[in-house]
Amino acid sequence: MNGYQHWHYEQDTQNIVWLSIDRADASANVLTETVLKEFVALLDEIQALQPRALVIRSAKASGFIAGADIRDFTPIPSRAVAHSLIKRGQAAFDKLDGLACTTVCLIRGFCLGGGLELALACDVRIACEDDSTRLGLPEIKLGIHPGFGGTARLVPLIGDLAALDLMLTGRTVRPRVARRLRLVDYVVPERQLVAAARRVALDPPRRNPLPLWKRLTNQAWLRPALAWWLKRRVAVKANPAHYPAPGALIELWRRHGDNQHAMLEAEAESVADLLVGDTAQNLVRVFLLQERLKSLGKGAEFRARHVHVIGAGVMGGDIAAWCASRGLSVSLQDQSPERIAPAVGRAYRLFCKRLKDKRKVTAAMDRLIPDVDGQLVARADVVIEAIFEDREAKRELFRFLEPRLKPGALLATNTSSIPLEELAECLQEPQRLVGLHFFNPVARMQLIEIVQGKQTDTAVARAAMAFARQIGRLPLPVISSPGFLVNRVLMPYLLEAVQLVEEGVPAILIDRAATDFGMPMGPVELADTVGLDICLHVAGILGEELGLPVPERLKTLVAAGRLGRKSGAGFYQYRQGKPVRERGSSVQAAPADLCDRLILRYLNEAMACRREGVVAEADLLDAGMIFGTGFAPFRGGPLHYVAAAGKDAMIGRLHEMQSRYGSRFAPDPGWQTAQTSKDNNDAA
Repeated sequence: MNGYQHWHYEQDTQNIVWLSIDRADASANVLTETVLKEFVALLDEIQALQPRALVIRSAKASGFIAGADIRDFTPIPSRAVAHSLIKRGQAAFDKLDGLACTTVCLIRGFCLGGGLELALACDVRIACEDDSTRLGLPEIKLGIHPGFGGTARLVPLIGDLAALDLMLTGRTVRPRVARRLRLVDYVVPERQLVAAARRVALDPPRRNPLPLWKRLTNQAWLRPALAWWLKRRVAVKANPAHYPAPGALIELWRRHGDNQHAMLEAEAESVADLLVGDTAQNLVRVFLLQERLKSLGKGAEFRARHVHVIGAGVMGGDIAAWCASRGLSVSLQDQSPERIAPAVGRAYRLFCKRLKDKRKVTAAMDRLIPDVDGQLVARADVVIEAIFEDREAKRELFRFLEPRLKPGALLATNTSSIPLEELAECLQEPQRLVGLHFFNPVARMQLIEIVQGKQTDTAVARAAMAFARQIGRLPLPVISSPGFLVNRVLMPYLLEAVQLVEEGVPAILIDRAATDFGMPMGPVELADTVGLDICLHVAGILGEELGLPVPERLKTLVAAGRLGRKSGAGFYQYRQGKPVRERGSSVQAAPADLCDRLILRYLNEAMACRREGVVAEADLLDAGMIFGTGFAPFRGGPLHYVAAAGKDAMIGRLHEMQSRYGSRFAPDPGWQTAQTSKDNNDAA
């Protein structure tokens, strides 16, 4: 009776069937085709038993169900295959929904995507009151929307506007928020989960109807106006031309919001259309690239308990705060308490926003220790240098630090552009120096470049990647070279934008060309956000190494104290931290080759990095530029985009630009020699 690979069940003396999912040979439960086939067969068996109730739960400590297996979504050979895949999932949950007995779902840990859709097909949902428990429908982040009945079941359960918000944002919610939304019926401590399920199974609760005001917004006469408003709001954050799923979801609700059967049918058709589109396939690729980076931190036994950060500026202070928020003990060193105080203030605001609970905020503040004299260096497992970008200053600091480090401690630099070989010259053991290049803002940017110099020990680099995963970040291994990967590729793109401003093209048009391409922020505003002084400094270092001319406009603005957002003025004026855009400039026509000038500089430098082996694979380069600069995710990464758009056409366009604008557009030899992800037949 229990001869199943991924599920097992038992029937107790009170005629309750307890069904547990435990996907074989995996640390987490996901809904593969085999898992769903077994589930359907089990439901037939259980129905024949005529139980009083069915309780579904997870046998894994990691959580309930993380959703459908993403690898089933790529590649999909045809729309018919996609539609069949969706209909199989719907049929399984329809069978669960149709069982004659009471069905109860116990939720502990993550309950996402298809996992939550399974829970929605149950009569009652009970969530564990634990910080690890999260519920959500994140499919929109993969370029689709819920397809296993989630759209049809969620709207009548919690109301259309709340349901649409949950699905359009893809956000996850904690148990008590889920209870307020009506997403779950009960929230109990873990020790009471089984008892609560038994009580509900023996005495099913009566569900109260939705409040009238929540039902009114789902009326057929009102949905078109609300749909129009929602589409306008969503389009501000996600261009419908690039990301069609939000509009498709809203349209699905507009047409069928009050008809569950019709919505189920239309849901399958809509997801099938989206799944075979370029956006969904590329966003699935991005998800798999993210998983690839996460896997790089596995295998190393290194585990930090105490981190020492030197330099309490914006970058160093925020690195310290982030590490403390992740549960590590952190000491922060600078020349005086007055220099450390602003970092502590920013840390407190981060803790309040991220941790919310006052006790957790207090505990995090206790873990962040001001250390002007650097007395705690000797107890640190990781020492991170984050002082200003000056070779000799960093060398002097390393000379001071090395004899004070405990054996096995990581010695790391957050340099953004200086090769490690130049910094390691002063060390007795240069093999222990590694780069941990964080990006600003630290609390939002997922990527850390793990920079390995020629002398860096391989075990040290592996430990650095393990540390990046320990603090919830994505490690990207790169070799030590000027600018490493992200800054190296980004700088020509930013300098071309400055050159365009110098030529009289309004900044607003330059930024619009980039965001229309799919960048999250235009290059002019990005330069202002990074800080024009920092841009000038890095451009100077890379200019020496790579022959990049630095536009005079950048030098002039920095000399005038216009440093960007932080000073209130740069290329833009800033009011309350937001750029003030000149209205008249938007009337001016943009140059026909504006987007090409920006993007081809970016792609050309990416090809140079691939040729030089700055990263080991095309996939890693794509991942680095997506998570490090926000390169248009729906395009799948710069090298993936080149393969899709055609290398030969781009090389021809670069030659045109070279004849018009000079040698900076000369195609790098990497266009002919480097392979893209598609050339490598990459499975992602």
